[in-house]
Amino acid sequence: MSKKRNKPLRAKEPAAARRTSRIGWIVAGAVALAGAVVVARFRSSPALSQAAATDPATATAAAGSDFGPTIPNNTPRPSPAPEGMVWIPGGEFSMGSDDSGESLCGLPGVTRDAQPVHRVYVDAFWMDKTEVSNEQFEKFVKTTGYISVAERAPTKEEFPTAPPENLIAGSTVFAPTPGPVSLNNYFQWWTYVPGANWRHPAGPDSDIKGREKYPVVQVCYPDAVAYAKWAGKRLPTEAEWEFAARGGRSGEIYCWGNQLKPGGKWMANIYEGQFPVKDTGEDGFAGIAPVAQFPPNGYGLYDMAGNVWEWCSDWYRVDTYARLKLTDGVARNPRGPDSPYDPAEPAEKKRVHRGGSFLCTDQYCTRYMVGTRGKGEQTTASNHLGFRCVKVPESGKSPTAKNNLSATD
Repeated sequence: MSKKRNKPLRAKEPAAARRTSRIGWIVAGAVALAGAVVVARFRSSPALSQAAATDPATATAAAGSDFGPTIPNNTPRPSPAPEGMVWIPGGEFSMGSDDSGESLCGLPGVTRDAQPVHRVYVDAFWMDKTEVSNEQFEKFVKTTGYISVAERAPTKEEFPTAPPENLIAGSTVFAPTPGPVSLNNYFQWWTYVPGANWRHPAGPDSDIKGREKYPVVQVCYPDAVAYAKWAGKRLPTEAEWEFAARGGRSGEIYCWGNQLKPGGKWMANIYEGQFPVKDTGEDGFAGIAPVAQFPPNGYGLYDMAGNVWEWCSDWYRVDTYARLKLTDGVARNPRGPDSPYDPAEPAEKKRVHRGGSFLCTDQYCTRYMVGTRGKGEQTTASNHLGFRCVKVPESGKSPTAKNNLSATD
């Protein structure tokens, strides 16, 4: 593929490059997937005052909290539990982020799409205790014959201007740079790799043998939806995901509290070392990790921060939280806007990502912090993007969409 045909994406793009950009790069000769630009936020809680004594950033966070208490439901837990799932009681909580985490990331101004903090209620549900693994996804594929989006070659009908030789199945893959680089051009570490898919996460020379317990990656939104439907489940809404990730805590910085390494112990698989040159693996893993290698949160969920990004069912809008706040009440079971809108790329159909990944770092992306958001074009996959599912009780109903937001309001 001719390098001179490359056409870079916007350097500001804070989430994943799209499948359309995947194809745009097929047309151009390469693709990129941004590892991110949204930082996090804190809030004040009783535990925050002690943390503030040793952490100036935490002290700043404690100065003005928009967070109220989490009020869990008293809904009795049904029995038996679905295999591999944990009970999330639901209830009312404060959702979102604010500016007080800006100092924790090398790229400022990146919490705005997670503001303002607002009150939300969600019904109770079951949630996968881990991200969906390679062996689970492989069972689905063997049973159904499903072919993932990354395994399908783009067609001339889809992309009439693409040269035939560029219509090759593949996906986006991270590769470290040989030395320090400016972080305003993610094409330096993201590449479109023909033959990359869930079976071959880093390209045709890679495979998942011996990695059955690792999260499945290189799955785009339709792939995740297809698996969830087969499993009798669905993808979580963004509100459900954040309620579950907080584990009953109110506004903590992380899923486990206010310190990144409580007692010097790593709590998530994130990036250590100079990004994007070398992940030193100080947390025990250089790159992706098997599921459930770190302590669970308060609800028994593993890897709600780091390891791989997770798809949510909501369309992404930069102003979703601001629009919910205008309702001046508690949003009940919000399911997101009825259409997407990202002002940086208004034509792209993006869904919400949550949780951050093994590539998140305070130098570039701190979205392993629980209140922050990610986004990605719904037909784009990468080797740091996976998912987990939820299920409502047998006698329950799907969340009522009382607080859907119309893009035309």
